[in-house]
Amino acid sequence: MNKNKLFEEELINAVDLEAAPPTEEPERQYYYIAKARKYVKELSEKLGRPLFAHVTTFGCQMNARDSEKLRGILLEIGYEEASEEEADFVIFNTCTVRENANTRVYGRLGQLKSHKKKNPHMKIALCGCMMQEPEVVEKLRTSYRFVDLIFGTHNIYKFAELITAVYEGGRMVIDIWKDTDKIVEDLPNDRKYSFKSGVNIMFGCNNFCSYCIVPYVRGRERSRKPEAILREIERLVADGVTEVMLLGQNVNSYGKNLEEPLSFAELLHKIEQIEGLHRIRFMTSHPKDLSDELIEVMGKSKKICKHLHLPVQSGSSRILKKMNRHYTKEQYLELVDKIRAAVPDISLTTDIIVGFPGETEEDFLETLDIVRKVRYDSAFTFIYSKRTGTPAATMEDQVPEDVVKDRFDRLLKEVQTIAAEVCAVHEGTIQEVLVESVSDHDDHMVTGRLSNNILVHFQGDASMIGDYVNVKLDQCKGFYYIGEQV
Repeated sequence: MNKNKLFEEELINAVDLEAAPPTEEPERQYYYIAKARKYVKELSEKLGRPLFAHVTTFGCQMNARDSEKLRGILLEIGYEEASEEEADFVIFNTCTVRENANTRVYGRLGQLKSHKKKNPHMKIALCGCMMQEPEVVEKLRTSYRFVDLIFGTHNIYKFAELITAVYEGGRMVIDIWKDTDKIVEDLPNDRKYSFKSGVNIMFGCNNFCSYCIVPYVRGRERSRKPEAILREIERLVADGVTEVMLLGQNVNSYGKNLEEPLSFAELLHKIEQIEGLHRIRFMTSHPKDLSDELIEVMGKSKKICKHLHLPVQSGSSRILKKMNRHYTKEQYLELVDKIRAAVPDISLTTDIIVGFPGETEEDFLETLDIVRKVRYDSAFTFIYSKRTGTPAATMEDQVPEDVVKDRFDRLLKEVQTIAAEVCAVHEGTIQEVLVESVSDHDDHMVTGRLSNNILVHFQGDASMIGDYVNVKLDQCKGFYYIGEQV
């Protein structure tokens, strides 16, 4: 058992369930973990078998990291992991960035209704960004009465306390906060990978891009204290982690609201000093806040990966202004030049929205132009999705669907053509690869990732997972390589 687990077990074993729950965190949550563990054990004994749980994650890497915390608490209170079909406790960690994400959740809930009728002891929970929309919660409260627990993004740390309330109350529990300034440290989590981990450095967003719902559902920016981040990473490294992904809606804003402000570049410098840590990644970076100091740190670093995700969203300065992005096309291109001067072998990826309200053919051609000038390694391309509650949703000149579809197809073709050319420049070179898994398509192959985030498939087996190996990149297949271990 690793040091983190021993620490958690000590806190749980020290709980006196006859006493009133503590008022301070995280001690209060360990009290409720111990209490929930008792209820799970009683139900397990009644059914004569273990209880199973499944967490389904919709959306971004922040949600994926939140799901690790949810799984950690479920395992701590006595559930075992299983598929959604077998689970006694199903939790959907939802996303609401795009309209169809909500539709998918309702569809999945409909499928669970009959399953729960056959298994009355089963519990269903919903959390995440979608739950921060009042109309969603009202719809669930009135039309999906079989759901047991609804909570949002701000009080995820209270999961054990909320589970206890479900067990004790026997009715739907709803606990939604509009915002918070609270950050609770040192709670259980269950990592997907033993050798790499996401690490939240901040929560929320202050940017209010006109198309984006995130500031309304994730709240205002709040940064974790640097000592808490460093302590978490040191514990992860002691537990075998060699690569961390620093997470925030806009990592470049890190530290602005701390009592003693610290820039993201300064935080990176401190993290780089941690012995045993091999790779540092981060996302997402907002172009308006990417400083010369950060570029300099990236250029000098031996651990920061040669990959930067830098969302452009549009190549038109006019549309960027309507999006409330606070930079122009020219400023973005100047920033790219600075980055490439400091880190010549950097891999740049981006996000692009097609069909933003008022986008003309001329605006779209500006986007194609920036794609050709920057030459991204890859791009996440999106058709604009109207989100109720955002300024863009009420803008006039919504672009016709057929026009958007045509532009999207043209953009995708351009992005894929350029990306294939850009990725091919590494063909024939020998690169360090972190082995992540056995290949999904061939049991005799493993899949790894270069520092620049490109995937490589080569001969190997499961014993190599988590190792760094040198691989000769033989064939570029567009977005990935076929190679051989050197």
